[in-house]
Amino acid sequence: MSNLFLLLAIFIAGAAATVQPPINARLAEKIGVIHSATISFLVGTLLLLVLSLSVGRGSFRAIGTVEWWQLSGGLFGAFFVALTILAVTRLGTGTVMAALIVAQLITGMVFDHFGLFGMRQIPFDLSRIFGVVLMVSGVVLVYRR
Repeated sequence: MSNLFLLLAIFIAGAAATVQPPINARLAEKIGVIHSATISFLVGTLLLLVLSLSVGRGSFRAIGTVEWWQLSGGLFGAFFVALTILAVTRLGTGTVMAALIVAQLITGMVFDHFGLFGMRQIPFDLSRIFGVVLMVSGVVLVYRR
């Protein structure tokens, strides 16, 4: 898989992540925030189950060999989905996405700097810090009322 294809796929995933909160928020108006998040995860889980059983190369049998913290991704995902459902109706999709992107960037840079979770170490430098400052400024400008 080429890096260009991967960047395009990430761009599409980012657009999908922006579409998800307003759709879930409309669902939440009818069934509630937590219930909407549950339905979102249920539909996604069913799709992933079908894919993993039909084209997946891994094995569910290996689940007993993983560290406890490697199972925490679902907890973070549930928190993310439920909070975006709540926030998007109050702050707007643009503001929520801008804030999420900046939070992800800062967190990713910390992970890179310290090589957390076995990631390649990429130290902070002035240009990376300046980029974050510009993006935080962007969040402020998007949020302005």
